[in-house]
Amino acid sequence: MKGPAARAALRRSFDFGNRELTKWFPGHMAKGLKKMQASLKNVDCIIEVHDARIPLSGRNPVFEEALGVRPHLLVLNKLDLADLTNKQIVPAVTELIQKSDRFHRAENLEYCLMVIGVPNVGKSSLINAMRRMYLMKGKASRVGGEPGVTRAVLTKIQVCERPLIYLLDTPGVFSPRIGSLDVGMKLALCGTILDHLVGEEVIADYLLFTLNKQQKFDYVERYQLGEPCDDLPTVLKKIAIKLGKTQKVKAITGVGNVNILMPNYSAAAYDFIRTFRKGELGKIMLD
Repeated sequence: MKGPAARAALRRSFDFGNRELTKWFPGHMAKGLKKMQASLKNVDCIIEVHDARIPLSGRNPVFEEALGVRPHLLVLNKLDLADLTNKQIVPAVTELIQKSDRFHRAENLEYCLMVIGVPNVGKSSLINAMRRMYLMKGKASRVGGEPGVTRAVLTKIQVCERPLIYLLDTPGVFSPRIGSLDVGMKLALCGTILDHLVGEEVIADYLLFTLNKQQKFDYVERYQLGEPCDDLPTVLKKIAIKLGKTQKVKAITGVGNVNILMPNYSAAAYDFIRTFRKGELGKIMLD
């Protein structure tokens, strides 16, 4: 099955089964939002960070309701999944703050910014990149490849000398009202939800569906599949064999117990998802 015939046989919709969104989103986020609101009196401007692949699905409308009383700058992160040096944030926020009345903070010589967003969109990475750019200093905020690294509103972190600017890193916060399972799966695919809450093979299947739907077939060459495939076990088996992700399993045969090599589907799903997140399966817009 090659070319147009192969594409015609690919899925046109994703079966979400009986999955429930409510189990995916931890309750500590409401507490984090309250702490962010309590810190607003010392904040001049808010920087809201988004994953560029999900600029719509990845936005929390609660932020605008709860924190919208300050000048707001939206930053699309992960445009190329690596380089942050071209984001001219300091000039933009300086202009925003100077146009506002600073909410009774005019006597303060320094500016204080709050960085917000859903989990794992690169808020801490952005803060560290700004420190490198404007202060020539190393990282001051913890960075991790999984959501939930920042758990509390931290102390002020200096990112610029002239003007004197400090940032508040904050925990990622979801809206308690996720619109649909499709939105939830996009968030999961981009790593904003802990993988085990959704299931790595479920996420891998949604990734395969998405790649085929958008005709992004870089995975075919990378994993030497020969042609696009819509069957997840077939794809994961090929990935596992290519990467040497196999495990010995005892089987009963006519000649007794023998060890056979079986593909490690979980390890293959793990690799498939993280290869996508590193941008190695092509640039993809999910919204």
